Amino acid sequence: MKTLKYILIPLCAVLFFTMSCQDEDLEIGDIITPTNIQMDVEIIGVDASNPNGDGTGFVKFSAKADNAFTYIFNFGDDTDNVVSTGEAIHRFTQVGVNAYTVTVIASGTGGAQSSKSMIVEVYSSFEDQEAKDFLSGGPGTSKTWYWAADKPSNIGLGPNEVSSGGEHRYPAWFQSNAWHPDKLCMYDAEMVFTQAADGTLTFEQTVGDAYVPGTYAGNLGVTGDTCHGADVVPSLAGVKNVQLVPSTSIATIDQNDPDNEPYRGTTINFSDGGFMSWYVGSSSFEIIEITDSTLEVRVTEPGYAWYCLFQTEKPVQP
Repeated sequence: MKTLKYILIPLCAVLFFTMSCQDEDLEIGDIITPTNIQMDVEIIGVDASNPNGDGTGFVKFSAKADNAFTYIFNFGDDTDNVVSTGEAIHRFTQVGVNAYTVTVIASGTGGAQSSKSMIVEVYSSFEDQEAKDFLSGGPGTSKTWYWAADKPSNIGLGPNEVSSGGEHRYPAWFQSNAWHPDKLCMYDAEMVFTQAADGTLTFEQTVGDAYVPGTYAGNLGVTGDTCHGADVVPSLAGVKNVQLVPSTSIATIDQNDPDNEPYRGTTINFSDGGFMSWYVGSSSFEIIEITDSTLEVRVTEPGYAWYCLFQTEKPVQP
């Protein structure tokens, strides 16, 4: 009887394991690859005089596929976008008429994917070479930026909604002191912009972690108002491609506040989730003002606008 008992126990275990695996297979469902991908393109501003668009660089994309749940657009300019609707608007910024191979990847159940590509020729007239040279030092060179930790208002906070007093254009709610005590962990950050000989601009944070304010920390499930590494913010690591694009925020559009100088009208866009030390889930940092040695930018999260001040001189804490 003991021998029979010992045989039955592992046999039952095998049967239980097999039934469990079958249950898991049923939960996953069939793997279905999307088919019949269709992609439509509308270049904004096309007419008889402008066959490649009006110079803004905006293009609307629409994709459909059978059995697809999400769509990934790879725009052919080192940027991409993931959407569930199949609808996307993208701005191409390389000056002149340029051809881009745009690929849409349709994802179905079980991670099955299929793709379709097409070539789009777009005209863009936007250029801010001066800002590019300020950031990097010029073609073929690099420049390192630091937090302006020794200056007051190196970080500030204000609303991101239009207000009668113009508070959405400056840090009306909070302005830090120099060497602000709860931000000391971020002041050692070093950020490098590099411009290749052909004008291509890249960025890398070579020293320091990501600072996550309390307003955004809940989205990551971490402690706020402190620094976190690439284990929390993976996009902190690596070289990012950089595009300078026309600004479209409410702060740039609303230039009527007499107490504030007009914004520059240029925004820094980082690829692959890149950012300049201050992390609120955005890869777009709008330039307020830039010189050869100072940079003031505005970055937003829902409901909030943050103001960051950087400089090329490494600050020394007294």
